Amino acid sequence: MTFRKRVEKKLHEEEKEYEIEQLMKEKRSEEYEVLEEVFDRSTLMVIYDFMNSGFIDRIYGVVKAGKESRVYWGKDKAGNELAIKIYLTVSAEFRKGMLKYIEGDPRFKGVKRDTRSLIFAWAQKEFKNLEQALAAKVKVPKPIAVRNNVLIMEFIGKNGISAPSMKEALPENPKRIYKMLITYLERLYQKAELVHGDLSEYNIMIWRGRPVLFDMSQAVPLSHPMADFLLNRDIANINRFFSRLGVEVVPPKEFYKVVTGSDSA
Repeated sequence: MTFRKRVEKKLHEEEKEYEIEQLMKEKRSEEYEVLEEVFDRSTLMVIYDFMNSGFIDRIYGVVKAGKESRVYWGKDKAGNELAIKIYLTVSAEFRKGMLKYIEGDPRFKGVKRDTRSLIFAWAQKEFKNLEQALAAKVKVPKPIAVRNNVLIMEFIGKNGISAPSMKEALPENPKRIYKMLITYLERLYQKAELVHGDLSEYNIMIWRGRPVLFDMSQAVPLSHPMADFLLNRDIANINRFFSRLGVEVVPPKEFYKVVTGSDSA
């Protein structure tokens, strides 16, 4: 790179930093101060770009905070509610956990093994999984945009209050919800060609009388070497939860057959 190019690049970076600082001042809130404290400059720049391009107009409070990510409530310029998921720089333990879901996934061949590259791939993976699930008519948050470690989705809930998970609020008609989940798993497997891989009462919301699957980042394609194991684990988790609610659950082997359309489990 020539000296002139280096100078131009530096000036461009400084201009972008000034712009993001001005934008934060214009839309100042306690949440932006928290954003500045928690996230690095590159993450803030991605958020700025999303705001500048109109995907995000406002960011409000944290609606879910975990070791791997934080989910913020936001709105676009039309007033539609958004879930803005920002993956954090994570521990080596979580990085190791990511690898088993990414390795064996042909969509992410050649991804680098450094932490930042894995996090970026993880966000892309969730976005693509949501797209495939939605196309298969499985109820999930609609994916809107993704860049680096920032994922924008439809907000499931109203006025910044998330729909409850089944763990937080038991379904009013568990038998009906159970049947709907069997249909969702069948569509996810046979149409989207995915296995959720971490399905339980903790990541199924109930919204307007219907189950909504979320936390789709670990979902794997059917070609993944762990797909069969993960599907059987999902089935066991769903049966365990609903049997406790008095639902007469489908035996695991039959459940597997319905989902996969095969005779073996």
